[in-house]
Amino acid sequence: GKLVYQSTKKRASGPKCPVTGKRIQGIPHLRPAEYKRSRLSRNRRTVNRAYGGVLSGGAVRERIIRAFLVEEQKIVKKVLKIQKAKEKQAGKS
Repeated sequence: GKLVYQSTKKRASGPKCPVTGKRIQGIPHLRPAEYKRSRLSRNRRTVNRAYGGVLSGGAVRERIIRAFLVEEQKIVKKVLKIQKAKEKQAGKS
């Protein structure tokens, strides 16, 4: 028969979350070139979520909670400022 040299490809580790460093679930472990448009359909490349396929679910949850708390803090500050202004007005008159 004919001898044919077969080069073995490196094992794919799959995409990792840059924040937590964990593997992103629901996405196949492929080499980077294999994630291109022609090889893999969009629904197999991503996860249906904000930052889907880039950040892990825990990291996204953390970001959403942090953003919510920051907004809440802004509202609290505004309310306190208004209350102080009212107290000053009451003190003057």
